[in-house]
Amino acid sequence: MTLFVRLADWQADQSTIRKIRQKVFVEEQHVPPELEWDEQEDSAQHFLIYQKDKAVGTGRLTATGKIGRMAILKDTRGLGAGLELLKRICKFARIEGQKYVYLNAQVQAVPFYEKAGFVVAGEEFIEADIPHVRMELSLSDYQPDEKVDDWNR
Repeated sequence: MTLFVRLADWQADQSTIRKIRQKVFVEEQHVPPELEWDEQEDSAQHFLIYQKDKAVGTGRLTATGKIGRMAILKDTRGLGAGLELLKRICKFARIEGQKYVYLNAQVQAVPFYEKAGFVVAGEEFIEADIPHVRMELSLSDYQPDEKVDDWNR
């Protein structure tokens, strides 16, 4: 499967990003729309992952190093798109000088983030009526595999 991750711009790519997040978070996971869209949309660096020429996922990175709004369309899950997107976001953060990144993982997704090197760094809490836990990754020793090393900026 051919996957391609690119930097996205909230203004230019808002429609594509919104469609993916609407489908995954609002429709599938029943996150209230007022919690899904926030004041960080304009300032965050957004990413889109494509399978061939179709956008199948999105994520974002804030200036504080928080990875969030990671969403992969249901029919693409389990094919490596989520891990590829996450690695690309971490690679970008490292290039930009971040020392570490963190995220609020849904508890059911903890094993996925652990595969990428993240570690649990806190107690379970509820966000949008879904159990979450904070996870962190130090980027000082982060060595993405060759597949990620060809990041084009």
